[in-house]
Amino acid sequence: MVPVSVTTTLADVTSISLLVSENPNTLVASYKIPAGTVPAVANRIKMAKTSNVLVIVEAGSKLYSATKEVKVTVGGCGG
Repeated sequence: MVPVSVTTTLADVTSISLLVSENPNTLVASYKIPAGTVPAVANRIKMAKTSNVLVIVEAGSKLYSATKEVKVTVGGCGG
């Protein structure tokens, strides 16, 4: 389980989605962000191996993305 949090300073955010490219089900979570709330989410993602975590933010009818590689080690311990 990998803790992941996403925050953004973009205006008019309507959704935030988390995807893991190497998971059997790529879409991990998708959140609808109500108007007037802080666009921030947190989740614990189950990952079997090292993979890219992709975040897609919809704001002002446009899509924005960010990717970060998350390294997973067997047993959860590693250097």
